[in-house]
Amino acid sequence: MNTPSNAAYESSAGSSPGSQGITPARIPATAPMYWSMYWSVRRELWESRSIYIAPLAVAGLIVLGSLIGTLRLGPQLAFDERPYNFAALLIMLTTFLVAVFYCLDALHGERRDRSILFWKSMPVSDLTTVLSKAIIPIVVLPLVTFAITVVTQWIMLLVSSAVLAGMGQSIAPLWNHFSLFQMSLMLLYHLVAMHGLWYAPIYCWLLLVSGWARRAAFLWAMLPLLAIAVVEKIAFNTSHFGAMLGYRMTGGREGAAFTATGMSMDPLSQINPGQFLISPGLWIGLAIAAVFLAAAVQLRRYRGPI
Repeated sequence: MNTPSNAAYESSAGSSPGSQGITPARIPATAPMYWSMYWSVRRELWESRSIYIAPLAVAGLIVLGSLIGTLRLGPQLAFDERPYNFAALLIMLTTFLVAVFYCLDALHGERRDRSILFWKSMPVSDLTTVLSKAIIPIVVLPLVTFAITVVTQWIMLLVSSAVLAGMGQSIAPLWNHFSLFQMSLMLLYHLVAMHGLWYAPIYCWLLLVSGWARRAAFLWAMLPLLAIAVVEKIAFNTSHFGAMLGYRMTGGREGAAFTATGMSMDPLSQINPGQFLISPGLWIGLAIAAVFLAAAVQLRRYRGPI
């Protein structure tokens, strides 16, 4: 198989100095890496449609439920913030589960269906491939979650406005009551900080297991963690490892603040990006994530099909 660079070389070599053939344009040295990453991420989006189909399906059910509830309860539900918080939490839970199962299948799937032999023949490095797979849960899914959640909440607000207007009531108090802009800022911060950066070691651990396990990747991802917790409890009668996992899953202080306040009007005064960025837990987690990614790159380099 000819790579793009080989094809360009053969085209230029096959033309004589006096020929009128088209001379390939020179490509900057940094362009191949950029385009390889870009098309690798596009490939993941093409092959994993659940990344956006699952949250869209959940959002559709939320909008339908909101419509029915507003028609039944009218103003009593229209001014309630809880449906908006519930919508955001449910969509976030959906995309988190999508991220978990995506990571478990990302490297395991291409080994299982033997497509790894095809993808390894492409002019894309193992590092680029693994990084493109890590970008999906760490970067793409939080942004997808944010976009779908914001659109869903706006539709819910418009539905409530239409119902109130149909009842002959003014919608001005409703629009004054909600500040979706502030809610959206809080949501974006939470998704980038928690579901992206804070959960990065979780996603990278799942990618590592996906590249190593021959079958039952989910069990291989969970059993070592459970075994460590059990051995620690039996040997030392402590549960530090379990507490560390719980701390990572709940999001630390930032995650606790978000859970306690939801996305009401108050949380913008409670979030502290500076404190989050200098927290040791964040950088220790990112360092562990980098180690897991490096190991996953090596595994993909030497692992064959199942």
